[in-house]
Amino acid sequence: MTGRRGNTIIEAAMMVPLVVLLLVGMVQIGKITYVYYTVKKTLYTLARYVATRQAVNFCDDADASIAAAKSFALTGTTDNSGTPVVPGLSVDQILVRIERYDADAQQLGECECSSTGCDTANGGQSPDFLVVSIPDGYEVTPRIPFLRLDPIQLRPEVRVPYGGT
Repeated sequence: MTGRRGNTIIEAAMMVPLVVLLLVGMVQIGKITYVYYTVKKTLYTLARYVATRQAVNFCDDADASIAAAKSFALTGTTDNSGTPVVPGLSVDQILVRIERYDADAQQLGECECSSTGCDTANGGQSPDFLVVSIPDGYEVTPRIPFLRLDPIQLRPEVRVPYGGT
């Protein structure tokens, strides 16, 4: 019986690093999930803010309502003076797209900026949906000791009905 006492120590020495690696991995998966949820919630805030505004010109990249909505979603203030909710996420990374339901094709499609499309400044109709996304992705790098991992690109997308005119 005395010759087997060392086996327990060897087995524990082999299992402890594996258990630690699994625990650290679970924490990192939780971190990535939390960041994804936070980014998606930020995009949803932006989409709902713009979708309830009146006289938004989606065909103008410098529209004041869209710029204010992006600042509000990222910092909680429309003048971009607050602390960022998601570190490293900038206004330039966010894309606001408009869509309209095509009854003939029975599908959603991107609405073009023309007088027959969604250019309301030139007599076009309002869009049906807003889509807010991060096309190039938001980069998150998992940190696991002794392992070098590539960054993960999070690409959340939010679609909300447009209620403004």
